[in-house]
Amino acid sequence: MALTALICDDSLLARNQLKKSLPADFDANIITASNGLEALAMLRTQEVGIVFLDLTMPELDGIGVLEAIKSEGMDCLVIVVSADIQPEMQKRVMDLGALAFIQKPANAAKLTDVMHKYGLI
Repeated sequence: MALTALICDDSLLARNQLKKSLPADFDANIITASNGLEALAMLRTQEVGIVFLDLTMPELDGIGVLEAIKSEGMDCLVIVVSADIQPEMQKRVMDLGALAFIQKPANAAKLTDVMHKYGLI
């Protein structure tokens, strides 16, 4: 059974770009959310193996999503994909449990490297 992957970004363009950048051999059912509240609703109602998470979004930002994942003990991996590349923010998301931080726009080679490192492909 294929893994379910959630791409959460308020930009449709960014969601589509990330989806196209995923490795061809990534066997996953891709679902999307346009804000953190939508993402959490999906995470609470279905099994999601990996989340590709933007930080700057309306309704609930990526930090809020990471905090909820951690506090509720949700069993999913998170890779942050964001244009906010400040070192303090990178440290914060890693402290909240993110596996990796990838700068937007997501580079296909970088995505592949990170996903391979964590056994996702």
